Amino acid sequence: MIADPRDRQSAVSDSAASPSRRSQSLRKVPWILAVPAVFALLVLRFLPAVIGATYAFTSWNGVGVAADWSGLENFRAIFDEPITSKALFNTFRLAGLLVIIANVGGLLLALSLHKALKTRNLLRALFFLPFALSHLASGYIWQYVFQYDGPLNRGLRSLGLESWQRTWVADPQFAIYTVLAVLVWQYTGLAMIIYLAGLEGIPDELHDAVAVDGASAWLKFSRVTLPLLAPAITICATLTLIFGFGAFDQVVAVTGGGPVNSTETLATQVWRNTFIFGRYGYGSALALILAGVVATFAIAQVGLLRYREKQLL
Repeated sequence: MIADPRDRQSAVSDSAASPSRRSQSLRKVPWILAVPAVFALLVLRFLPAVIGATYAFTSWNGVGVAADWSGLENFRAIFDEPITSKALFNTFRLAGLLVIIANVGGLLLALSLHKALKTRNLLRALFFLPFALSHLASGYIWQYVFQYDGPLNRGLRSLGLESWQRTWVADPQFAIYTVLAVLVWQYTGLAMIIYLAGLEGIPDELHDAVAVDGASAWLKFSRVTLPLLAPAITICATLTLIFGFGAFDQVVAVTGGGPVNSTETLATQVWRNTFIFGRYGYGSALALILAGVVATFAIAQVGLLRYREKQLL
């Protein structure tokens, strides 16, 4: 019996079409596998954030089921309380100083440890270690260091610098800088690693070409290294700004927000009003303001630094 040529042609076309169908089905598989993770992310992270944001417009105390709608009353109360203004000022001060000091210190460390030193890998690990440690545990360690009879004052006393001794965490003028010292200690190592990654991506041929032209070390840095580190600067500046705005563990561990509220930040005010005073609506309004401040400044900074990158490159 002779096979129909049309059947043979249809079999060939089906076999040719099967790989394309198989590839299309394979393309759909990763999306299907991502559905549970996306669903969990939406339910466990974004949905609570949205619900928490709605509490900012209520007078909910965290106990009752029903929440009375209060409109913008919580936001008016925030700007009427002096402690909130102090917390806002401290937040901006910590964030601004952390961006400058951590980035400058991280860049200097990266430039120093980019050289062919025998112990550079060990030094890199040691400088990065503070970032890997628990922030709360590190804060309690530094609280002990800053005590009046702690290692810092004992070291000053042994060097004959008794006049430099301070009640660091109990002095309203110096307490905020103890928190800043902990933040710088923790995040400078992170900045160093990011800048090291940027330095590794700069070809040696560029430095060699500039050296042949007789350029000084400063010209090499300002004309070659710094412009090519612009993406790393954008990343580091944005991350340290966000970490500075969100400073919480370090403040709670080192000073607890004191003395006399001199180290309160927006993050500690959110925690204190929500979980200690039971003002969930007020705390949610503070959290909403903090999120808006962080988002606004982070986006503005990224845009400004990206524009600067184009100019440098």
